[in-house]
Amino acid sequence: MFRAVCGVVARSPNDRSVEMSANSRITVTFDLDLPGKHVGDARVPWSDNTNPLGYHPIPIISIKGGDGPTLLLTGGTHGDEFEGPSAIMRLVQAIDPSALRGRVIAIPALNMPALRVSARVSPLDGMNLNRAFPGDANGGPTAMIAQFLETAILPMCDAAVDLHSGGKASVFQPCTLPTDTTDPDLAARNMALAKVFGLPLIWRLGKHNDNRSVNSAAERAGVPMIATELGGGGGVDPQITDQTEIGLYNILKHLGMIDGEVSLSPTPRVVEIKSPAASLYATSEGVFDRALSKGQTVSAGDSAGWFHHVTEPERPSQKLYVPQDGIILAHTNRGFVTRGEMLLLVVQDVDQAL
Repeated sequence: MFRAVCGVVARSPNDRSVEMSANSRITVTFDLDLPGKHVGDARVPWSDNTNPLGYHPIPIISIKGGDGPTLLLTGGTHGDEFEGPSAIMRLVQAIDPSALRGRVIAIPALNMPALRVSARVSPLDGMNLNRAFPGDANGGPTAMIAQFLETAILPMCDAAVDLHSGGKASVFQPCTLPTDTTDPDLAARNMALAKVFGLPLIWRLGKHNDNRSVNSAAERAGVPMIATELGGGGGVDPQITDQTEIGLYNILKHLGMIDGEVSLSPTPRVVEIKSPAASLYATSEGVFDRALSKGQTVSAGDSAGWFHHVTEPERPSQKLYVPQDGIILAHTNRGFVTRGEMLLLVVQDVDQAL
């Protein structure tokens, strides 16, 4: 899917610090309102042993054409999820600003410190960025990034997409994640983006959604937004990355930012976590000998596999069962697991017409 590059993405010649928000400590090295295609850094001022007097860079790309909406694209919110950053980098190198109506702000590695070490959480403070919103300008680096995105970037946007996958720890059935907000108009616009993205599965975020995520930050900002889960395993799946690239172009077409027809899939299946008790978690440490995979429809009592107590071989292996009816949205990608780890994430169909 990687199209011919329409011009080289170059470091902005106007490389000077631009204050984005009176409350944020993070600055950007160029003006995001500049026409054309520009690359710079969001500078995170954090002094540690690795960088005591400089800043930690979060690469940021702005592509601005004619009049139109602003779309925010983020990836690498967790640093071991790579399909999103790959699809964003394909897109920003291919877009010609002269053919764009509006502006794309792309942050392919929102948690750059974590992506650099292929880790879910930041090595700077051990924090999970997608559990850090609304953040704190006077907090650690993760809190500063969250506060910067929520208060300085999202308010200038008309739509947003945050690309996730399962990382090294888990594997998801590819899906889009709109938030079912208390504002019905915003909820409908979120669902429209999810449908337009084109994946056959939509995971609607309801009352069990974590309010410390990018989705919730967008809800507070009143910005239509979706996240994704794009497989996982800690690498780059070529088929899923191709689907993601198509989905991003669909969003651009849907928003009227580029010409072309949206490439839709058949009516998607919509699911939601109706009860956390539907999922299966490890009750001790050992090896999960899995019998089921992502995307499978299951019934309560179905065999989920065996749990082998390899550290205590005198204990007999335990047969595990699916707790409730539903679909397996994700499963662990780990062989050896510890008490409390997710083994199977089971969700249920939404009981309403789309």
